[in-house]
Amino acid sequence: MFDTVLVANRGEIAVRIIRACREMGLRSVAVYSEADRLAPHVLAADEAHAIGPAPSTESYLRGERIVEVARRTGAAAVHPGYGFLAERASFARQVEEAGLVFIGPRPPTIAAMGDKTEARRRMEAAGVPIVPGGIDPVSGAEEAARAAARMGFPLLLKASAGGGGKGMRIVERLRSVEGAYEAASREARAAFGDGSIYLERYLPSPRHIEIQILGDATGAVLHLGERECSIQRRHQKLIEEAPSPLLSSEERASMGAAAVRAGEAVGYLGAGTVEFLYSRGEFFFLEMNTRLQVEHPVTELVTGTDIVQWQIRIARGEKLSFGQDSVSLAGHAIECRITSEDPGRGFLPSTGRVSRLDLPDGPGVRWDGGILEGFEVGLHYDALLGKLIVHAPTREEAIRRMSRALRELTIAGVETSAPYHRAVMDEPDFRRGRLSTSYVDEHPDLLADDPDDLRIMAVAAAVLEHRGRPPSAPGRIAGAGGGADQALSQWRARGWPWTG
Repeated sequence: MFDTVLVANRGEIAVRIIRACREMGLRSVAVYSEADRLAPHVLAADEAHAIGPAPSTESYLRGERIVEVARRTGAAAVHPGYGFLAERASFARQVEEAGLVFIGPRPPTIAAMGDKTEARRRMEAAGVPIVPGGIDPVSGAEEAARAAARMGFPLLLKASAGGGGKGMRIVERLRSVEGAYEAASREARAAFGDGSIYLERYLPSPRHIEIQILGDATGAVLHLGERECSIQRRHQKLIEEAPSPLLSSEERASMGAAAVRAGEAVGYLGAGTVEFLYSRGEFFFLEMNTRLQVEHPVTELVTGTDIVQWQIRIARGEKLSFGQDSVSLAGHAIECRITSEDPGRGFLPSTGRVSRLDLPDGPGVRWDGGILEGFEVGLHYDALLGKLIVHAPTREEAIRRMSRALRELTIAGVETSAPYHRAVMDEPDFRRGRLSTSYVDEHPDLLADDPDDLRIMAVAAAVLEHRGRPPSAPGRIAGAGGGADQALSQWRARGWPWTG
């Protein structure tokens, strides 16, 4: 048992964990870099301690400093959140060796699932379907070419030690294998410190579906249904929803049972995610994420389960108080990841000071955010500003609710991905549930300028012209809807460079 938790992370996930601790009557300790000294998670925690300069390699990735703060503050448990040190078995061991509780799976589980070839080997032994391909890494470019010739094309070259699209190359012909291998291995070595590569069959335009699991110290493992995560760019998810608009009840049960077998095979403890690729009626194991997922809120909303609190309860030795039969899905939830990126310019990063923040509210609307007005958005960390999540009785109603909420969201001072999300909510294929991991590439028109933004700019220009006219001129601009002054106010709020 413990009464104080150190949160070894930043941004919206740190705030989320701190809130869970407060609801459970636990003290929270935050850590922060110099760039985050006035960040929301620092202000939200019961106490906060500096751990280094802005670069994550000098702060949030310094496990020894985090452990030292935990010891000094009496925090007997460490929650890693996601990203940074969350999936590093070495950090989990470091925490345990210091006599502290790591809120997550055991180090051997993290290590086994972090090695993609070892994970494939274990899943195959547990009867979990894996994508056809090799189990062991190839020794070099020449062996990769020989293996590719045997397996056929298209193929995927993948890093054994990582994920997130790094160290990955699609190959469609034999003469491209050696060059692709060298590039993938070089990228994997830079990202994960390990350049080993294995080969598997490439599934064109699959759907990306994942299952949330929970496991306790008695060995009990259950699942909380699935999430549809197919809309992604360069293997980074943009929109998630639960349940999937694709799966039948039989497919859901089959995929859920496979995820439970995967968890049991590695003695899973805490909250984790088993990811699958779905293609032409078949599903295949992709990887297991041994941590909390960014998209966990959609599962929380459709199941009524607080996943973060259950992570903490399991780490305190509690048994799961419910079984698989009591898990049911109610309604539909959608999450949009709002990032400091400009979709009209290929999602280039955007930096600046958040000069205005207006958040949507109302029934079924949730905002998990890591920014405040005045917050400085830089390039040191992930571009995620916050997550807008909605819940409604049906998918159609959830889409309409998200569309409304996105139009009420204002983040001025930096460009954000919100215009892209608004466009997706109105797109016919998305509304029909026609999704795949190729969705973004297949709908390049959604990256164009937001029609709402263009309309407001046009109205604002008309207002400026009108203000120079004599007093007898009409007081409203035709087609301005809520009035020209309202449109001009929106123009200001969205952060366009006009000072009036």
